[in-house]
Amino acid sequence: MACFIVPMTQAVATTVYRKLNAKKIDSSESTLLMRHVPALEKMLWGGTVMLIVDHIINGEVTWQYPFFTALTEAGGVNVMLREMLTVGLPMSLVLTAVWVVYALAKERKNQTINL
Repeated sequence: MACFIVPMTQAVATTVYRKLNAKKIDSSESTLLMRHVPALEKMLWGGTVMLIVDHIINGEVTWQYPFFTALTEAGGVNVMLREMLTVGLPMSLVLTAVWVVYALAKERKNQTINL
């Protein structure tokens, strides 16, 4: 029910990083991964939105306070934290690993085309 908080936090941090380093990302001195930060940002925000919609459809997130249905029960905070650590964190790590593979493959393809 709260697994989307981890990738959402990473998406916010990535967006802030991209906005603060926009000139460096677009310059010729940017690193391989830095050039692909916008792709990571889109992947994170897309996944976050899909997870939020899924949780709303399943009734795990509501429009009324406390928003997370787990918080209406005793021990709900522990359940949320456990889900964030066991589901949200691995999702973010896997997504970031997929992004790294994507960036490397895209760079390799661009180098092949430029030869």
